[in-house]
Amino acid sequence: MIEEILPATVMTFDTFTDPPGVTLFPEEAELVRRAAEKRRREFTTARHCVHRALERLGVAPVPVLTGPHGEPAWPPGVVGSITHCAGYRAAAVSAAPGAIGIDAEPEGPLPPGVLEAVAVREECEMVRRLAAEHPGTSWDRVLFSAKESVYKAWYPLARRWLDFHDAVIDLDPERGTFDARLLVTGPRWQGRRVSGFGGRWMAGRGLVLTAIAVTVPPAGKPAPGKPAAGKPAAGKAA
Repeated sequence: MIEEILPATVMTFDTFTDPPGVTLFPEEAELVRRAAEKRRREFTTARHCVHRALERLGVAPVPVLTGPHGEPAWPPGVVGSITHCAGYRAAAVSAAPGAIGIDAEPEGPLPPGVLEAVAVREECEMVRRLAAEHPGTSWDRVLFSAKESVYKAWYPLARRWLDFHDAVIDLDPERGTFDARLLVTGPRWQGRRVSGFGGRWMAGRGLVLTAIAVTVPPAGKPAPGKPAAGKPAAGKAA
């Protein structure tokens, strides 16, 4: 499902269940040895997705551990992102330089107070406008997911924290895309300063998915933060 909003240079694997019999590398299993059962299931299936996505990329599966801030420690030459929520786990990887950010959320309104905690005023106004013009989509949830994808794409490039209020999201309900404008100084990448990110979103099967691919495909170099050409977004609002 996530592959529908990512470019062809990105390999993915996702699942809607926790398949039985999944075996982790010992080093990965140690990371969740003391975790609660729910966390172990999420972690195990997510790493299963990572290993399968790496295989599709032509990279032999290796232990994917965590960095100092909990981020995935990808093998050399690989960039990627992992997401999981109730009923869905996914991984996306690429051998192209850059960064990837993916996020999955259960479709439905955010809990009370969350939108106000993560969104700036113009984003709250946008969500209210979209809810009136395009009912049937949980726009606050799409916004939240987009912000999660922004952070996941930001961190490998900047190696520092990005607050929810440090990027302003503009959602396009017709094209299934979004733009993120940074309110802080971005890192330099491919000789240019990153000032924002472009991504895609979709909704379906009880989920909201967002994705950003900041990569250099073999055919050329897109602007920093803008996704390479991929498949048309699916499940966008009417």
